[in-house]
Amino acid sequence: MDSRKHLYIAVGAGVLLVLIFFGYLAWLNHQGPVLSKSEERDTLTGIPTSISLNPLRDHSSEKAAAAFIRAMKDGKCRNELSGWEHDYRRKYAAFICDSEDKHPLIGWQLVDWEDQPPLRILHYRGKRLNAPGDSTTYSGML
Repeated sequence: MDSRKHLYIAVGAGVLLVLIFFGYLAWLNHQGPVLSKSEERDTLTGIPTSISLNPLRDHSSEKAAAAFIRAMKDGKCRNELSGWEHDYRRKYAAFICDSEDKHPLIGWQLVDWEDQPPLRILHYRGKRLNAPGDSTTYSGML
């Protein structure tokens, strides 16, 4: 009889843990993409020093941004910005591609996320070489 009581307690505890886990998943599913942002902000950029992102968020914006940034990193800047060559953004495209040539991007990290419908603004911090072939780096906002 005593072992049966222990079995019921163990099964009850297991069911309770499963219910809590699925409750947490349901709660996460109804939250926005950003769970929290730190109160502390970078004094220069105004970007929070840390953010907690929802693991169940829609990653489509991040995937599109990553494909664009990866192309820039791989030296395909002019291909990516070729549509800008025919409008008012031509000088900006030339400036961006010139900067990419002089300070190659080697890594990036998502540091802030803003939803302002219909816009979604993703802020990235990039790590760049000081010069092509140089081993020294610096970080800055993309």
